[in-house]
Amino acid sequence: MNMNNLLNEENEGYIWEGDYEQTWKDIQEDETGTLRTATDNISYQARKRQLLEKQSHIRLSMMRHMFVVIDASSCMNDKDLKPNRLICVQRQVEKFAYSFFDQNPISQLGLIVTRNKSAEKVSDLVGHPKKFVDKIQGLKEKGCQGEPSLQNSLELSLASLKHVKSHSSREILIILGSMTTCDPGDIFAAINECKKYKIRCSIIGLSAEIHICKRICSELEGIYSVILDELHLNDLFQRVAFPLPNSDNGAQTLMRMGFPQHKILKPEEVSMCLCHMETNETRFSNGGYFCPICDSKYCELPIECKVCVFVQGLTLVMAPHLARSYHHLFPLDPFVEVNFEKQDANSDSTVRPENCTGCQFFMNKNGFQCNFCKRSYCIECDIFIHETLHSCPSCTNPIN
Repeated sequence: MNMNNLLNEENEGYIWEGDYEQTWKDIQEDETGTLRTATDNISYQARKRQLLEKQSHIRLSMMRHMFVVIDASSCMNDKDLKPNRLICVQRQVEKFAYSFFDQNPISQLGLIVTRNKSAEKVSDLVGHPKKFVDKIQGLKEKGCQGEPSLQNSLELSLASLKHVKSHSSREILIILGSMTTCDPGDIFAAINECKKYKIRCSIIGLSAEIHICKRICSELEGIYSVILDELHLNDLFQRVAFPLPNSDNGAQTLMRMGFPQHKILKPEEVSMCLCHMETNETRFSNGGYFCPICDSKYCELPIECKVCVFVQGLTLVMAPHLARSYHHLFPLDPFVEVNFEKQDANSDSTVRPENCTGCQFFMNKNGFQCNFCKRSYCIECDIFIHETLHSCPSCTNPIN
């Protein structure tokens, strides 16, 4: 090949160098003194699309069982995410755990790490964010080594998820930094096996789009995304935290639930709860939540009763847990996007709001207006209202 054909005569360099968009030259300062870059508009469009997609969901999974698979191969030492990929992902997964249980209070999370061409289960499925985060803390002790294995990760996740009851959504979330995977056998057989048990797999890529990842997410009805920066990585985690549409169009499945009461017994009636009998941690107390069927004691909810599970299965929850899961079935209507610059040309400028109703910060061009109270919010407040509050503050408190 003649290297001269690859040169761009005008720029006196390679063609790919001439076509490269130097985003650092697009940094501008807005009216408030905030620096805006070229990637802000891309992130803005992604977050707006994320809000609109939620409203089309008709049937959602209230109970989810998910394994988070983290790539701990040598490529996770790269420093394109600060201080490096592994530590950045570790922080984001910790935030994701609390957001996940906030959006899905009766669900469970597990953790798998893949390195050295194998996969290791770090944490089994747990129903409390603190237990999950404690397992993540020791993630960087072994460091980043070798290559990841997507096949081993899928098979290890499948070994636990296939025993989960059909009324729960079975999911896998893979955070992949490597552009290669070292598999001992046929990965397509593992994909078909996951498909047989209706397991959904989503992948967040840190490097570039990979064909096998796109194939996995397509076959297993998941979401495949490649990050732009750390802020976009956080947005993708929040997108997965929200329950996805239930693809099972079969008959409704009933599940047994118990609502235990918290009791404080006499000091001489101290005992250990079933939560810690399987661990080396010794915790005796005279209070806890007692199962209404078998009277077993637990220190925290929600949890699956370890005694009743062998009979018919019983999930112990509190009423607020169900209420926080129920609001996904009736989401808040999307706010209407308003372009203030176009509004100024056709209306009196005194009608145009300059500050967000929620955070009171100045809105430059676009805002989001409630259909009922006609109050406008910025994109951050719009996401907070739809993902956390689930009701318009101005409609709830019209006095203000």
